Amino acid sequence: MGMAERSPAAGRIRDAEQARDELRAALKDEGITLPSLGLDIVSLAGDFPRPLVDLGRCTPDLARRIAASLRKAAP
Repeated sequence: MGMAERSPAAGRIRDAEQARDELRAALKDEGITLPSLGLDIVSLAGDFPRPLVDLGRCTPDLARRIAASLRKAAP
């Protein structure tokens, strides 16, 4: 596969990385850290990757803190 053919795939991966970074920053503003926040490796495989942001795992307490932040921000 040539470089020109990979360009759209690279753009999708960059977009997913940016979304991950935006989410990490927003969570940090709320005092929340998801240690395993990253890109799903499997979704990056293949000739036409469809990158997914993997939120990872967290404790029940942290899940409740995230839920409370979302409720607070809801209109």
